[in-house]
Amino acid sequence: MFELVFLGTSASAPSVERGLSAALLMFEDQRFLIDCGEGTQRQILRSGFGFKRLDKVLLTHGHLDHILGLGGLVSTFARWEAAGRLTIYGGGWALERVRDLMNVVLRGGEVQMRLEYEELTPRVFWRRRALQVTAFPVTHRGPGCFGFLFEEESRRPFLSDEAERLGVPPGPERRQLVGGTPITLADGRTIQPDQVLGPTLPGVKVAWVGDAGRTEDLVQHVADADALVIESTYLDVEADMAQRFGHLTASQAATLAYEAGVKKLLLTHISRRYSSRQVLAEASTIFPETVVVNDFDHFRISRADTRALDEPPLLEDAEDELP
Repeated sequence: MFELVFLGTSASAPSVERGLSAALLMFEDQRFLIDCGEGTQRQILRSGFGFKRLDKVLLTHGHLDHILGLGGLVSTFARWEAAGRLTIYGGGWALERVRDLMNVVLRGGEVQMRLEYEELTPRVFWRRRALQVTAFPVTHRGPGCFGFLFEEESRRPFLSDEAERLGVPPGPERRQLVGGTPITLADGRTIQPDQVLGPTLPGVKVAWVGDAGRTEDLVQHVADADALVIESTYLDVEADMAQRFGHLTASQAATLAYEAGVKKLLLTHISRRYSSRQVLAEASTIFPETVVVNDFDHFRISRADTRALDEPPLLEDAEDELP
């Protein structure tokens, strides 16, 4: 199961109700901060999740509305000793801009912190126990833009009732069977793992796309995801502007979700031009399982269910002056 907490959901510039792009993705004891727009550290505090175990930042690309919050975050981490090390993953151009930012933040030795930079290429770049994370290319303005696929390992459930029937005692014998090793019981019988393990259950998949200018190159990467998070900066009425600036309309995002067979569509990077209801109206006619997310929305993504926890109402206000 994954948990998603949206910290900033505005496009380009913050609004009264929405901060700039940032989100937490959590799996077991692991936390990933995806993008880090201006003001992210305050949003983390407001969310109630805090900085604990936050040692990985994934950058979808290097535009300022997705990286400027790193300066304040690193400064706070170092001064509070909230994290001894922070690893920042991103394309080459994004990391170059982050290094420039850190040259200002860390100048003079006032702030001491171990920073590591990992340049992304399309590949599995992180794997731990039951989770792997893959970077895939995304078309946007500028080089080195990436999306991320978070995949939980497939598993075979342990059939406790069958184990009881066969006389397998609780404890190390059951752990051996779960690990794929046969056991021999006290009465001499050999129990094979297949006797107490159910059919393979595919793991949960979450696909994450930041800013994007086209979708046809994304279908294969996000196919069959349990949840797809993706931008929705424009509506179809301004499709020409969306194309000009390398962004998507709500209908394009919804069409991608439909074609890729995803189960839930979570739209973010919402322009101040539109209300959430306008965005939802356009997308849901194509893909009904759509949510327009707000700051601090909290979702649990599992194979059986995708739920929003304490989901606030849709934002009503629309402001016209910014994309």
